[in-house]
Amino acid sequence: MKMNRFKLDRSVSKPQTLQEAADHATEYKKLSWQERLEIAAYLNSVAYNFDVNNPPSMDRTKFIAKSSTIRG
Repeated sequence: MKMNRFKLDRSVSKPQTLQEAADHATEYKKLSWQERLEIAAYLNSVAYNFDVNNPPSMDRTKFIAKSSTIRG
């Protein structure tokens, strides 16, 4: 995943109303789901401090997958 086109500027911040914050959603809705997924992956990498091109692996010992049968 190539994320060089996005950069999070941590020095810029401004107070917003709820309406102003809601306007960001309309901008994201113009993007394809793939572009939104790339942005989400990038923001996660910034928030959790890992390389977006080399994310940490999931510790599979912490989860149990159970199969369930759907009754109809």
